[in-house]
Amino acid sequence: MSSNDVLGRKLPFSLEAEQSVIGSVLINPECFDDIAQLISSEDFYLPEHEQIFYAIKGMYASSKTVDVVTLANELVKEGVYSDTDTLNNYIKTIIQTVPSAANVVDYAKIVKDKSILRMLIDACSQITDNAYSEQHEVNRILDSAEQKIFDIAQGNETKGFAHIRDVLKLTLDNLNLLATNPDAAHGTQTGFSDLDDTLVGMGPGELILVGARPGMGKTSFVLNIASNVAKRTKKAVCIFSLEMSNQELVSRMLSGEGMVDSYNIRSGKLTPEDWQNLAQASASLAECDILIDDTTGITVTGMKAKLRRVKNLGLVVIDYLQLMQGEHHNDNRVQEVGEISRNMKILAKELRVPVVCCAQLSRGPESRTDKKPMLSDLRDSGAIEQDADVVLFLYRDEYYDKSKAEQSSAKVIVAKNRHGAVRDVEMGWLPQFTKFITLNKELEPPT
Repeated sequence: MSSNDVLGRKLPFSLEAEQSVIGSVLINPECFDDIAQLISSEDFYLPEHEQIFYAIKGMYASSKTVDVVTLANELVKEGVYSDTDTLNNYIKTIIQTVPSAANVVDYAKIVKDKSILRMLIDACSQITDNAYSEQHEVNRILDSAEQKIFDIAQGNETKGFAHIRDVLKLTLDNLNLLATNPDAAHGTQTGFSDLDDTLVGMGPGELILVGARPGMGKTSFVLNIASNVAKRTKKAVCIFSLEMSNQELVSRMLSGEGMVDSYNIRSGKLTPEDWQNLAQASASLAECDILIDDTTGITVTGMKAKLRRVKNLGLVVIDYLQLMQGEHHNDNRVQEVGEISRNMKILAKELRVPVVCCAQLSRGPESRTDKKPMLSDLRDSGAIEQDADVVLFLYRDEYYDKSKAEQSSAKVIVAKNRHGAVRDVEMGWLPQFTKFITLNKELEPPT
């Protein structure tokens, strides 16, 4: 980055603060511990200061003694400087400008703040260049711009050690809460009691993968979860539909909510009772804070940009993984899907909400005698299995055995559960309403 921007203004930096940080460490090397997580060598504006601090950090990591002589020797040995006398004089000058190392943290914060301002200026310059070039779609440029600013903000967050005393207090307080209120043990509940008993709900920051062959009901399943969560928690539920339009999605939700045959909705052959049920279902769903985005081929960055604007977010649903695009074009689809799944896990962690994502399975089950899906059937990437906290598979016998009449039961196979047991959960399946229910009983009304 040049020392001046396009308008001839000097980039922000503080010579005194940079010198004071280096001088403080040389006066009292132990104070390096206080600033190690606050700044890096890249935060220094002047190249010589960046090189000096980089050398100090390397010596510290190697448990070498840091003083004027050893530092100068290290810089000469690494080929950064050749004139030892000039270097020694400059280092001594720096030390003389700092009366005490007591305020080293304050000096470091000034250096960091100036560095962030320069990064913002640089990001804005890149955003301006992208806008002038007109080489990409406007939405992609906007997403990129927001991501650049967000990355700077995220990079400014630091998290140090937590002493076990503090963590113990939080843990015991939480255990006390669970003892007095068992419902608090559950994360976000799916609304299916048998499944929730196995998962103990969906935890904040968890990536839950729902895999199935086409036509098995994965979209209906995640929509059922979405409406259950929206009604029970009164929080916002965001649905990204990459395959179906928002109207198709809502039609399915109306069918399940109003118990109206989905064929009648698609064909328009509705009875007076159907209309009445649809009106009631519509009124119920309208009270839910459900947001639907049907952008085709959206990226995780695009999702993140939209989700950051949502207040009181409780759940994210994505349908489905293999229709998403990576941040960069990759001829290797397996690697691209792997990148997408990793970014989705990061997304869940950053937003601190569960992310439920559908995934298409390969044709593996069709070539086996036992048609039940396995983790190896996840299409395009084994990384999906690694990134997900929970993997659920949907299975129905009649899907493969066409001689059997369509049944009113299905299995949700908990194939991976990072925090609990794996098992098969029997579910009720109402195909005409595209609705899953807890077996042998309807869902309890939301409390």
